[in-house]
Amino acid sequence: MKNPSVIKWSLKYGLVSALAGMLCCVAPAVLFMFGLMGGVVAISFADFFYQEDGSLGVGSVLLRIIAVCLGFFAFITFRRKQNQCSIDPKRKKLNLILLFILLTTFGISFFLIFESTSTWYFDEFIVPQQQIELKK
Repeated sequence: MKNPSVIKWSLKYGLVSALAGMLCCVAPAVLFMFGLMGGVVAISFADFFYQEDGSLGVGSVLLRIIAVCLGFFAFITFRRKQNQCSIDPKRKKLNLILLFILLTTFGISFFLIFESTSTWYFDEFIVPQQQIELKK
């Protein structure tokens, strides 16, 4: 059995966790980008997760909780896989500490990147299209 890579594991699950946490904004942006969704539908899909004043809604909080649970799942799964390998206990502990730090760093970084990118994309492309669609 091969020892799992801490960096690959944290990158993969950090990205998956961040996508899960930002699904409310990334999904409509991607669907709009490929022409599968109009501006009005994309905005209404994203608005479903937020309250009218723009603050976090129940759906948005639920997505963030799912993202944290995915990170926790990644940590537990890595620990199980690592325990199948015969490596030094000190190294196992160091790997778990590194995984926690990297997973948290990558997850939060990817989340913030997705948030700023989707906000920019909404403001630049989706909102103007929504305005055009509403005028018709």
